[in-house]
Order: sequence, then structure tokens, then C-alpha cells
Amino acid sequence: MDGFVVPNNSASLAFDNIDLSYGRWDNQQLYRIKDFALLGEQYADLADGSLVCLATQTSVERLNSLPQVAANWQGKMSVALFAAGPEEFVVLQYFVTYMRLCFANIRENATFHLLTPRDFDKLPRMAALPPNMKGKFDCQYPDRTLKALLKFRSLKTLQWRQRNTYPQNHMRNLARKGCQTKYVFLTDIDIVPSTNSVPQLNHFFRTANCSKSCAYVIPTFEIDVRATFPRSKNALVRLIRKGLARPFHEKVFIYNQYATNFSKWLSPNSNETEVSVSHIVTNFEFLYEPFYIAVDNAPAHDERFLGYGFTRNSQVYEMHIAGYQFYVLSPVFTGHWGLQRKQARPAWREQQNNANRRKFDVFKSEIFVRYKNDPRLLLKAKKNQILVK
Repeated sequence: MDGFVVPNNSASLAFDNIDLSYGRWDNQQLYRIKDFALLGEQYADLADGSLVCLATQTSVERLNSLPQVAANWQGKMSVALFAAGPEEFVVLQYFVTYMRLCFANIRENATFHLLTPRDFDKLPRMAALPPNMKGKFDCQYPDRTLKALLKFRSLKTLQWRQRNTYPQNHMRNLARKGCQTKYVFLTDIDIVPSTNSVPQLNHFFRTANCSKSCAYVIPTFEIDVRATFPRSKNALVRLIRKGLARPFHEKVFIYNQYATNFSKWLSPNSNETEVSVSHIVTNFEFLYEPFYIAVDNAPAHDERFLGYGFTRNSQVYEMHIAGYQFYVLSPVFTGHWGLQRKQARPAWREQQNNANRRKFDVFKSEIFVRYKNDPRLLLKAKKNQILVK
């Protein structure tokens, strides 16, 4: 199927039956939420046979990553979508319709949830898309299709987006709770799972026996855009040797993934045919934020953190304080396109990071009290023991 034309009947567009003037509030009454705004055709049927659901979230600009994620993840997906206003909601309607018509796995297995700002109705509305848009809906080119749709956002909407923060943790909580499976694999939309990982992980978790709170880390790698996505761990290793892949954030912020211990994961083992635990994370670092699978009773992401900075790692840090053990799985992995380089961040992003850093000081004190586990006191006790000896 090279392309499609959206029919003119009222039921043709995704979310056409959704009234965004109401919905449940978040705790701070900043956003309205629509859980299960659009169900995958086989989503309910998958609940019985699937132990792991992929939960992911995105703004409208990055939704073009979902077709590749879905191509590799042939299983249940819970996708949280953020629409900054009526114009972006129309873009979502057309692009989600496009994906459901073009990609069977999205139509059957992906369920979508919506989150909108409380002043949604005050933002500009988009006029009807012009007739020549029909030729832009080509199933072979999701990137091109979304790019064409995004051009219809007004300057006022774009300016609103620059002034306001993206509610990452709200979105993660929304996607996660939409899974309704025992295990949740929580990712960002541009994190692509390795091929065939759904049956491999289902097989592993049928016999997984964890005696305490456990999280299973899926190692993440950056992949050069000139390369083809590796279809196996051995293929990934070959890309790394050629300089076409490397551990995620290795150059821009190594502590982001350092505790995963990629060297140990990459140790030669050509006989890996089933998922198993490669090793245990023993050198937990502050600001560690792996992508992981866990039973859906892990601490929620704190929704006070808005925008960039301390959003994912604060939740992982709480898991650490709560006593979770992190196990690194192999041979499954995830990939992120592009070898990242250090570059100057925009001023607004650094402002968000600084604001969240101040919030983190309060958050950290709260979780120390909640779990009666302050690493600073533990470290002091160890030093005193050494002095006594």
C-alpha cells in the first residue's frame, strides 16, 4: 500500500468521538487526561497472552518514530500522546489515522491515551487541511508525512510550546498505567527495541523468579544513521567495532548509563539464544537512568518535575533507595538513532534543568524519610566503622 485517502465520513479520523472539554485532572490540575482514547483492535485479547507491555510517550513532533518501534515490538503497546492545543490535536488525528491504516501492528496492538493542557481551548484552531494533503499520506514515508502535517501549526501554537514545559513524567505514568500487564517496559518514543524481543521476553518472564524488588535493564545503544538497525546482538557488536554504534550517552553524559556496565554485557558469548541475566548492577551511580522492565508496582514518576532534567533519573533513584536490585538482560537491547555530540543547550532547557534541580533537593529528602534509608547516613556509618577499626 503506497498511500491512502482519508474517507469523508465522521468515523474516519482517530479520536473523532473524543470530547476534550472534559477529562480527569492530574494532581495539580494542570492537564486533562483521556485514558484509553483509542484502543488497538487486539489490545484486550493480548492481555491474557502477554506478560510484557511496552509503555511509551511522545509529543506530536516525534510520533514518526512509532512505526519503527512497532515493527520491532510485535506486542502490546501503550502510547501516551501530548497535544499542546487544537492544532496539534488535528495533526494527531491525521497521523494516528495514517499509522493505523498503514501499519497493522499499530492498528492491532497500540492503544493511545491523550493529555492536554488546561488552557487547551484558548489556543488557535486549525483550518481544514487542503485537498493536496492527500498525496502526502504515503505509507513508505512516515517522517515525510508527519513533517507535512506539522507545517499547518500556527506561529501562536509554536510560541506556546516554547514557553511551556513538556510534562514528561505525567506522560510516563499515563503510558505505564495503560499497559495493565504484570510487567511494563517503560521507554521513550525514539528508543527502538531489538527484533524478536517480545517472544524472548515473554519466555524469560514466565520463569523469572525474583525474591525482592527487581528491575531488568535493557542496554541502550546509539546507532549511526548510516547503519542498518542490527537484527541481533552479534550484529550490534560488529557495528560497535566499526565505530557505528556505542553505549547511549557515552559522549554527552556518561553517568546516564554508566552503571549498566556495557563492557561486561559485550563480553564474547556467541551461544546466547534465550534471554537471561547477564549481570547485576553493582555500581549504582546518581543520575543513572536505564530503560528497564519491572512489575507494575514500581514507584511512579514524580509529576512535580516538568520539562527537562531529573525526570527519569529521580524515579530510578527512588527505586534504588527503596531497595530495588537492577539486573541487566542479554541478548535483548534497544537502539537510538544518531551518535550524539556535545552541543550548547538552548537557554530554556537549562532553565528547566535548574528549576528541577531545586525540586530534586526536596524530593530527595522526602524519599529518604519515606523509606527510612538515607545513603548519606549509611556512608557516614561505614566511615565510622573504619575509624574504630
